[in-house]
Amino acid sequence: MSTPLFGKLFAQPVAIDPGTASTRIYTHERGVVLNQPSVVCFRKGGASDARPTLEAVGELAKALLGREPGHLEAVRPMRHGVIADAHAAVQMIRRFIDMSRTRSRFSRRVEVTLCVPSDATAVERRAIREAAFAAGVSEVELIEEALAAGLGAGLPVTEPVGSMVIDIGAGTTEVAVIALGGIVYRESIRVGGNQFDAAIINYVRNVYGVLLGEQTAERVKNTIGSATRAVPRTSTRAIGRGIEDGLPRSIELSNHDVADALAAPLKQVIGAVKSVLENAPAELVTDIAHRGVVLTGGGALLADLERLLRDETGLVARIADDPATCAVRGAGEAMGRLAMCPVD
Repeated sequence: MSTPLFGKLFAQPVAIDPGTASTRIYTHERGVVLNQPSVVCFRKGGASDARPTLEAVGELAKALLGREPGHLEAVRPMRHGVIADAHAAVQMIRRFIDMSRTRSRFSRRVEVTLCVPSDATAVERRAIREAAFAAGVSEVELIEEALAAGLGAGLPVTEPVGSMVIDIGAGTTEVAVIALGGIVYRESIRVGGNQFDAAIINYVRNVYGVLLGEQTAERVKNTIGSATRAVPRTSTRAIGRGIEDGLPRSIELSNHDVADALAAPLKQVIGAVKSVLENAPAELVTDIAHRGVVLTGGGALLADLERLLRDETGLVARIADDPATCAVRGAGEAMGRLAMCPVD
């Protein structure tokens, strides 16, 4: 008969970052083994009481967003880093774990460290734990996103020195001062890459009278996006639908257009950084002034963001290596090293 120790010995410990836009899974043996969009697609039940069946997850499901026929429905289970659709979240986590499993017969037990936003409520933390258990996970620990991101970025989070991480995800931005293995002070705002895309859509609609799709706006941001106008002008073409006639229209957008569009959400990010600096302990702020700040999350890849931060705060900023995966890599490194955050 197997003992608890035997079960522990042959469990598969993994870290999962179930983000608003993407879900990533990390194992010690293979590193980041999964990086897929946080999207699931269901086939609607024929009868009124029939439950929808899972049709696709990840890249395949994202390709259907805005294009799905009547019998399919594409869903984003996560919003602002927490669960928005419990059933869809369970299906997504289960399928992603299956996709990332090794073939070893000893890897049936899965022990998970999950990233959660620092401002997640007790109810939201309990919901993500219950979703993981429903997906077949045997043990769940939670770690705050900013702490995991700082660890994954290589910051000395366990030392008695202040470090600042600015983690810009798809649905939230977390600004945190970290020291001695914990978060000393932090601000979390519900602004991220998705809000950047929405700002571009609103700007183009108001200025050019053209409605862009979400994926088109994301492509424009990734191609020519800039956090400031104080850079040479570049441009790209985008196709959308004319507001007045509903016909396809092609327009030329510049990085200056994108900077204007993103001015409001980026002002909120800068405001969060300034708030943390104003409220964190003075000695730790001194450390940060000497050491600078690190940018993590997919939103850190927005061009010229370091320049904007330097101009607005005077702090030197650097982008972490592979910023989009910092949180899940940090969560993986934290397993067994740092105290996890409580459920209640």
